[in-house]
Amino acid sequence: MKTWLITGCSSGIGAGIAQAVLEQGDNAIITARNTGSLDELVAKYPDNALAQKLNICSKEDIAKTVKNGVDKFGTIDFMINNAGYGYRSAVEEGDPKDVELLFDTNFFGPIELIKEVLPVMRAQKSGSIINVSSIAAARSGVGSGYYAASKAALELMTNGLVKELAPLGIKAMVVEPGAFRTRFYDTSLKGTSIKIGDYDETAGKTRKENIVNLENQPGDPEKAGKVIVEVAQMEEYPFRLLLGSDAVRIVSEEMESRLKEIEDWKEVSVQTDYDK
Repeated sequence: MKTWLITGCSSGIGAGIAQAVLEQGDNAIITARNTGSLDELVAKYPDNALAQKLNICSKEDIAKTVKNGVDKFGTIDFMINNAGYGYRSAVEEGDPKDVELLFDTNFFGPIELIKEVLPVMRAQKSGSIINVSSIAAARSGVGSGYYAASKAALELMTNGLVKELAPLGIKAMVVEPGAFRTRFYDTSLKGTSIKIGDYDETAGKTRKENIVNLENQPGDPEKAGKVIVEVAQMEEYPFRLLLGSDAVRIVSEEMESRLKEIEDWKEVSVQTDYDK
């Protein structure tokens, strides 16, 4: 029996991961800002589910969550950084305090949790860290520059982490979901209060108040949870696990565009080398 620590379990993909873990009989430290949203899972799996209040921006919450989880289950084998939210704003409209909180939640908070869990995993010479990112890390859009930057930072940090942890017997990977029927466009989406008219026809159209969640996204959060749990238990990981047909299409298009750009500008790029 393995133990999983999962953030952002109140709904969406986090809830799907928690459900998949508990259904297979493993232990799960399930977290949310409001633990009332976890009551149903705890009632269904009272011996295996430990609910913890976790604000990912709070070092105190992070330390307490890890300690309580280890005290109850003895260890942590898998840690999944899933908690996060979106932010809509033209770059010029971004409020510095809003952007700081966004990065604390989507980037610096997950790092603090990783730091708290790694001593446990290093002691047992095994473990897995899975960071849930977004296809926005591969291709941003108007009004999503700050959100995309926070997820891209998470991915590149993980890219270094993978190489640092491999000799220690610990694995890591990134998950890049496409559009899923979650509360991302509702409670998990925030936006700037600064409005500049020149952006009304670009980033303005993607502002939070102009978003209507039609709930027609192709991705199923429960299926995503099952796939993440299945892949997490495999011997070998991809570095980036794409989730959803839209993710495969969008990221493939972006990679093809990047390769074409490299080829188109190669003769300019190589002019900076010393003469041989």
